[in-house]
Amino acid sequence: MPDQNSLRSVRLKKIEELKASGTPTFRNDFKISHQIGQVAETYQAWEGEKLEALKETFAIAGRMVALRSFGKAAFVKLMDMTGQLQVYVRKDKVGNDAFAVFKKLDVGDFIGVTGTLFRTRTNELTLLADSLTLLTKSIRPLPEKWHGLTDVETRYRQRYVDLIVNQNVREIFFKRAQIIRLIRQFFTDRGFLEVETPMMQPLYGGAAARPFITHHNALNMKLYLRIAPELYLKRLVVGGLDRVFELNRNFRNEGISTQHNPEFTMLEFYLAYATYEDLLALTETLVSHLAETLYGTRTLPYGDFTIDYTPPWKRMTVREAVLAYAPEISEEILRNSTKMENYLHNKTDVEVVGIHSPGKLLMTIFEETVEEKLIQPTFITQYPVEVSPLSRRNETDPSLTDRFELFVAGREIANGFSELNDPVDQKQRFLDQLKERETGDEEAHQMDEDYIRALEYGMPPTAGEGIGIDRLVMLLTNTHSIREVILFPLLRPVKDSDDEV
Repeated sequence: MPDQNSLRSVRLKKIEELKASGTPTFRNDFKISHQIGQVAETYQAWEGEKLEALKETFAIAGRMVALRSFGKAAFVKLMDMTGQLQVYVRKDKVGNDAFAVFKKLDVGDFIGVTGTLFRTRTNELTLLADSLTLLTKSIRPLPEKWHGLTDVETRYRQRYVDLIVNQNVREIFFKRAQIIRLIRQFFTDRGFLEVETPMMQPLYGGAAARPFITHHNALNMKLYLRIAPELYLKRLVVGGLDRVFELNRNFRNEGISTQHNPEFTMLEFYLAYATYEDLLALTETLVSHLAETLYGTRTLPYGDFTIDYTPPWKRMTVREAVLAYAPEISEEILRNSTKMENYLHNKTDVEVVGIHSPGKLLMTIFEETVEEKLIQPTFITQYPVEVSPLSRRNETDPSLTDRFELFVAGREIANGFSELNDPVDQKQRFLDQLKERETGDEEAHQMDEDYIRALEYGMPPTAGEGIGIDRLVMLLTNTHSIREVILFPLLRPVKDSDDEV
């Protein structure tokens, strides 16, 4: 089988031959009348006699993804972003010169054709070409038809090829775009204002994560790529924008896995005069609406599971979940920090050095023993204050907060809470976070004096939530790696090679 270099050489030679004959190989003067999918959808049900009576000439363009030649005629599969259509090219119809150019074309080239519709003997909707124009001559061949592009690393690194040859990949990203449109419409219909907040920030905050650092030359100042838009969005609530949302890009300097990419998309929204309990109902409504709109059902497959998004969803406190899903743990253990440390040391691989507060120990046990078992949509509530520096304290138990996280298929999808709007309490929480940083916690929050100043002007009682768009898309497309739903995921660099697909 010829290698990439020899195949490229053949195609480069064809380009020189075409240029020598006066045929442009990269032209930009062909105008389409229809997208391919529009033609296919409109006329798919038409019978042959009805098509013959149509007498309409169509001008379409796209990439040749299949070619069957029969000497003086050929069938071509033409593809654009909307679909595929078969084209029948005959020498006596397009003329000698155009057919001579066509004989030098390869799968992967872009062409424009005009013609009329008919049905073949096998009843396939087909365009009979009256004219044919070469638009772009490709140099690299597409992957071999029957094996396609299956290597995962190559698919992610060369997404442009992946999108050409793998229709299911294209469908995932069409579905992702549809999900984002539906989310935007959902919140706009409920009176929320879509806003944009800074991606480069002098202080980072709103999440427990390490940032990426950059530098502004003109101002000679260090800046951070945002890890969350939270503190800016809440400043807007202070300013009187009672309902705001942002579909935002965040950047966290952390590890890469099937669940994590350093650059990712979040939905974050804030609702004044509401509590976290209002957000539970809103989240159920949003996700079940997405499932039903996309698929006509609230019950969807995900791997080996069938996920039922029909409200209401299960609700448990952190403590209740630990006791329910880790039967070897008792109330006695959860009331004693030393016993929790011993459990983590003996039953898990977690290094407990530096974890001293009961709340952090409880959350470590939850993460190690419970999360992966939460398959059906489940709201986990009452998070310890030590791990919730921006959440309102629970009025019954001040050691807890009015916060929840949503888990589906063993992973966190959303995080929301009643917002802490007491500036005195908030400042103390920031000070506590600074102490955590001094003990080595690089993900602890910084002190944000301007945010404290904003709270001192008064923020109404508010609830806010963040939903991971990438993970939500994974769930709604039955996809199991975050790299499958991000067009260009971050990958370790490799040496480029002309022999790569």
